[in-house]
Amino acid sequence: MHQTSYTEDKPYSASGRFGRMSYLAWLFVSSIITMIILIAGMMLFGGMGALNDPAAFSTPLLIIFILIYIAFIYFSFIFLIRRLHDLNQSGWLSLIMLIPFVNLIFALYVVFAKGTEGINKYGAPRVTPGWEKVMAWVYILLIPITGVLAALAIPTYQLYIERAQMQTIEQQQNLEYQQHQ
Repeated sequence: MHQTSYTEDKPYSASGRFGRMSYLAWLFVSSIITMIILIAGMMLFGGMGALNDPAAFSTPLLIIFILIYIAFIYFSFIFLIRRLHDLNQSGWLSLIMLIPFVNLIFALYVVFAKGTEGINKYGAPRVTPGWEKVMAWVYILLIPITGVLAALAIPTYQLYIERAQMQTIEQQQNLEYQQHQ
């Protein structure tokens, strides 16, 4: 009975197992790294104006976005495969994530299902280090906080847009009035 120690484990490898907390932690870490790289790319090659104007995307920025997106998807699938191994399931089930709507139910299953106790056909359970537990809980707590902030921000943003449009209409009317004078 050989248990893989943490030092031998490579989280970015599809072999091995991930418990729920490890899975969430590595998804969170990969999301943070992806966002940092994307923001740095925007600062270097397109400026933050690229968020408001798709035409401001330069070719290097577009290439960076595509490469980072592919890498993020790749590692997300690696982490999912490891999580499925913890559930004693084939990594091929990860392809369910490509099916709209079904992927939402499947994602909930992967996050909430308890892993196999002891050794399964994919090996011994992986010990979840303390930092992964902390990152997973931060991720878990950020989800409802982000939802509440979005619920508050979206109506405020819509009101801002309406006021800006009204102000633009008033300015146009003032210009037309001045031109007729």
